[in-house]
Amino acid sequence: MGLKPDHWIRKMALECGMITPFVEGESRPGVISYGVSSYGYDIRVTDEFKIFTNVHSATVDPKDFDTRSMVDFKGNVCIIPPNSFALARTVEYFKIPRGVLTICLGKSTYARCGIIVNVTPFEPEWEGFVTLEISNTTPLPAKIYANEGIAQVLFLEADDICEVSYADKKGKYQRQQTIVLPKIV
Repeated sequence: MGLKPDHWIRKMALECGMITPFVEGESRPGVISYGVSSYGYDIRVTDEFKIFTNVHSATVDPKDFDTRSMVDFKGNVCIIPPNSFALARTVEYFKIPRGVLTICLGKSTYARCGIIVNVTPFEPEWEGFVTLEISNTTPLPAKIYANEGIAQVLFLEADDICEVSYADKKGKYQRQQTIVLPKIV
């Protein structure tokens, strides 16, 4: 990165469409912050969630996920049951350049409440809305606020581009538009 990290993120977002919509700055009075930060970008979740429930006593199996285990919810505040999780998707659409890898980590405001955001890296040339897993590790219900910051994406620029990108592999989560449950192809 020849530019300062926050300038590089702005350049890549505005010139290459890496992040859409793109929000300048990070200060947001009264909400959990989002937008450009010093070395990354704080992402938001939409008001659409899939909340895990064990009403059918299903076994969680990534090869054969029982869709009945998820309850669809739409609203500005999602309540995640104790010791459970919800899936959500980002407001932002990402187009990761071939020479970039990202790491996504939960925001400290949520982490200090026992709420953990788990996301795998965005591989080079991955594109789409991000499906986030938000875990409530506490024995109490937990609130998640739509259209506010939930996690921070850190961008790692490689000296050389990768030989095989996510797009080259025709990755199964490429260009996802909605919350996508686990799948095997």
